[in-house]
Amino acid sequence: MSTGLIIALIVIAAVVIIAAVMTLRARGPRQGPSLKRRFGPEYDRAVARHDGDAKAAERELTERVQRHGELRERPLEPAQREQYEARWTAAQERFVDSPRDAVAEADRLLAELAGARGFPDGGQYEEQLSALSVHHAHHVDGYRRVHRAAHLRAEDARDGGQGTEDMREAMVAARALFEELVKPARHDGGHTGGRHDHGRERAALNGGRKAQTRGGHMPWAMNRRQAKES
Repeated sequence: MSTGLIIALIVIAAVVIIAAVMTLRARGPRQGPSLKRRFGPEYDRAVARHDGDAKAAERELTERVQRHGELRERPLEPAQREQYEARWTAAQERFVDSPRDAVAEADRLLAELAGARGFPDGGQYEEQLSALSVHHAHHVDGYRRVHRAAHLRAEDARDGGQGTEDMREAMVAARALFEELVKPARHDGGHTGGRHDHGRERAALNGGRKAQTRGGHMPWAMNRRQAKES
């Protein structure tokens, strides 16, 4: 083999390597912004969990998409939707008298509802949360918060009444995911009952409907002082 041919082969190999490196670099910067758009606040949480290592966080989020990205959510039957909505309303109205029982019911309800929609079974909480984060990234933290509140020991929650306030905020945050999961899918044949019920529920949370609870107010209207006194 002549010296000229060897040099030519070396040059060709170098060009191929450089092209491959440039391609990888071109792909790399696009992955981060794409994942950040998809996961929103979950992206920031993943980065914080990895002590600021964005690459490690992106690997974790990419793995979530690979595992759960193809999941197709099952629609709910109208009767199922009504049952879930009734249970959620009951949990909300129970909060003032028994906040810990209310958040425990909200936690169970979200696990059951997610399972009914086709996500991993609620007995696999971490896997279910991971799948939900892929499809409902902007609301999944409410489930995380209510699950943590539901499993926090009573003695760990005592902090001058702050435990009750934390549980109230967790319930409010979890409601966003509940609405996402319970609302009719676009292909459900135009059923609008769930939307109507959510409208009434939002009015109730804003004080439009008074629950028959202590003081005549919904628990979501409690301020920090009332939470300490409860």
